Amino acid sequence: MPVALPPHPPRRSPAVRPRPARLAAALLLVLVLLLAACSSEDGTDAAGDPSVNDPVTDEPADEDSAAAEPAAAWEKVVPGGDCRCADDSEYAFWVHEGDPTRVAVVLQGGGACFDAASCTFVEGPYKPRLFQEDDPEDGDGLLDVDDERNPLADWSIIFAPYCTGDLHLGTTTQEDAPDQVVHHAGLANGTAVLDALGARFPDAEQVLVAGESAGGAAAPVYGGLAADRLPDATITVLADGAGAYPDDPAVNTLAGERWGTDAAVPDWEETAGLTTAELGLPSLYVYVGRHDPDIRFGRRDFAEDAVQEFYAQLAGLGDDVLAQIDRNERDIEAEGIDLTAFVSPGEHHTILTTPYLWDHRVEGVSLVDWIADLLAGTADDVRCATCRPA
Repeated sequence: MPVALPPHPPRRSPAVRPRPARLAAALLLVLVLLLAACSSEDGTDAAGDPSVNDPVTDEPADEDSAAAEPAAAWEKVVPGGDCRCADDSEYAFWVHEGDPTRVAVVLQGGGACFDAASCTFVEGPYKPRLFQEDDPEDGDGLLDVDDERNPLADWSIIFAPYCTGDLHLGTTTQEDAPDQVVHHAGLANGTAVLDALGARFPDAEQVLVAGESAGGAAAPVYGGLAADRLPDATITVLADGAGAYPDDPAVNTLAGERWGTDAAVPDWEETAGLTTAELGLPSLYVYVGRHDPDIRFGRRDFAEDAVQEFYAQLAGLGDDVLAQIDRNERDIEAEGIDLTAFVSPGEHHTILTTPYLWDHRVEGVSLVDWIADLLAGTADDVRCATCRPA
C-alpha cells in the first residue's frame, strides 16, 4: 500500500516493500508508527476522508467560516547542540505564544527505520530531515490557531517536528555505511522542546502533550517528563493513531537495540531495573501513570486503522485492530491507570492536525468537544456502536 508522509510536510514517500523474512517480520512492526498521519496532500490518509458516524461533506469545512483575527506568528527555534535530524541536518521546532498558563506540545509523526535499507536518506519509510512544509504557519486542526473552533486557539503551542525515525525516543548514532550515518536523536530533540516548555512557560497551569502516530507513541513519556518540569501543572496526554500496537518483547528489544530506547527511559523509581524487552508502547502508560497518578490519558483511534493493521500483519501479530485497541485498554486499566478513549469507525489513521477534525463525530459526540472535555477532566469513553461495516 502506498505510504504518505504527514501533513507537515505533505510529501508522499514511496510504497513500503515488505522484505524477506529474516528479522523483517518482527522488525517491521517497529514501523507501525512510521506514518505521522498517513496523510496525502489534502490532509487525509491514503484511503480518503476520515469516516464518521454522522455524515459530513466530502470537502473540509470552509476555513473562512469560523476564522478569528490572525494570531501571532509562529517562532522558529533552532536549539543546536546535540539536536539534529537523522541525516545530521538542522533540527528546529516552532513556538506560538498565546496564553502562557495553557500550553500544548504537539509531537509530529513521520516515519521509522530499523536498518541500513530502511534508514536510507533518499526515499525511505521515514522523514530524515525537515522540510519547508514543517512550518506550522498554515497548519490545520489543532495547529490552526486562527480558527475559533480549535480548543487550543488561545493556548501557547510548541510544535515538535519529527525527523529521526525513532519515535522521538532515540539516543544512538548508527553507521550503516560510510555515506549513511544515521542520527537517532529523537530524545535530544524532544528534550530541547521540553526545556523550552519549562523555560518559556514556567507558570503553566495546564499542559497538553498531543501526538500523532509516532508522536502518539511517545506522548505518554513526554507527558511524564513535562510533569517533572512543571509539577504544579495539570498534564493531559492525547495519543492519536497509536492505540493498537501490542506489547511484544521481541519488537521492544529490536527497537531498543537500534534506537537506544533504554537510554531514553526516565530515571524514575517506577522504571528502575526495566529491560528493553519490557518497554512496550502500552506499558508506557502504566509506568508514567504510576509515576504521576494525576496525569490524564486520552487516546483516539480508528477501529480498522489500515496502517496499524498492515504492520501487525507483517509481524504476524494479528490483524484485528479493534480487538487490540480493546486489549491494550483493558491491560492498561487493569494496572490502575485510567484511560479515556475515542474510537471511530473506519480504516484511516490520524486526524488531529487535519481540517477533518472540525466535523468529526461519533455517536453524536463531536471530537472537538471531546478534546475540550478531556482537557477539563470530564470526558467519557466514546465508541462507535457499529465499528465495522455490516
